[in-house]
Amino acid sequence: MKTYLVGGAVRDKLLGRTVTEKDWVVVGSSPEQMIARGFMPVGQDFPVFLHPHTKEEYALARTERKTGKGYGGFSFYCGDEVTLEDDLIRRDLTINAMAQDECGQIIDPYNGQQDLADKLLRHVSPAFAEDPVRILRIARFAARYHDLGFRVATETIALMQTMVANGEVDHLVAERVWKETERALGENNPEIFIEVLRDCNALARLFPEIDALFGVPQTAVHHPEIDTGIHTLMSLQQAVKLGGNTCVRFATLLHDLGKAATPPEEWPRHIAHEDRSLPLIKNLCARLAAPKEFKELALITAQWHTHCHRALELKPTTVLKVLHATDALRRPERFKQFLLCCEADARGRTGFELREYPQADYFRRCLQATKNVDIAAVQAQGLSGPAFGEALDKQRLALITALKNT
Repeated sequence: MKTYLVGGAVRDKLLGRTVTEKDWVVVGSSPEQMIARGFMPVGQDFPVFLHPHTKEEYALARTERKTGKGYGGFSFYCGDEVTLEDDLIRRDLTINAMAQDECGQIIDPYNGQQDLADKLLRHVSPAFAEDPVRILRIARFAARYHDLGFRVATETIALMQTMVANGEVDHLVAERVWKETERALGENNPEIFIEVLRDCNALARLFPEIDALFGVPQTAVHHPEIDTGIHTLMSLQQAVKLGGNTCVRFATLLHDLGKAATPPEEWPRHIAHEDRSLPLIKNLCARLAAPKEFKELALITAQWHTHCHRALELKPTTVLKVLHATDALRRPERFKQFLLCCEADARGRTGFELREYPQADYFRRCLQATKNVDIAAVQAQGLSGPAFGEALDKQRLALITALKNT
């Protein structure tokens, strides 16, 4: 029985990055021997065990055989004659197909170290094409390591294009697509995730609503970058720079979906694109089974972001309308996220990246002002139901008006 550190831990150690978790491969053992040594079996598809003390994952070296479509269409063999090289060749990228033995020696049968030096994301073998999840993983790795100068190898992009053409991505289940997408949104350059998916033609199959934005023109005076798809990715970059979490980044990514539904004869204007966005967002979120909080923020951002851009021009009644529509009074933290999305949208334009966005501060101050309503005075009037709410809104409107006039 021999044990090797494998995968991401070896890769990140060689890159000088922090190793957050360790995976191990065991060669020359069996499930019975692992259990006898105190390891706890946890793998459902193939033998994976938790170390009795560290709780790190140990998997028996295995080979795989494609038996059907999609992520789950595999059979596995874990006999004690399976070698380390047999196990590594079934992995996705060469930089993930390295191992380290107990003495610290790197085992690198597929030139992962050279690809690290060349900053190349390259598939290990043709077996890469058997698992469509790998398309999402490669796009996510490209987003993660973009700031280090990594790119996807030309031959790997070509193989991914073939996989898409063969319909492999059509068999991806929503859970896996969402999991990889959410993880990609958490990287420093999530826009690269979208770009790589587009390069291999997977974006049109997985996110047709986003893919449709590319090539749709906008008014040059407001959007010097012209292309709506480019603007969307620029906004996503700004959401990262503003410190937005994955929920903010997701909402920013979807905020302009309705522009792809604008009749071409109306281009480059996009009147009512806010309302056109809503069914597209609902369909996308339903298809991916996106969490409720992601869907809700995306919807309010799409519907109300242009109101936020015009905040300083709005009547106090309209400001209060937006606060109610976004549920800002009851959910101020989510409203802060909404404002981040709006600022990212405003800055996601060529030449506007560093421009101030006082609209967000104005809305924050309006929301803060509404907290000064005298609830006790309204209660003393004996009002209830809609009348109670109307009395509160009257006070809120007066407070917002006073703020606007200062």
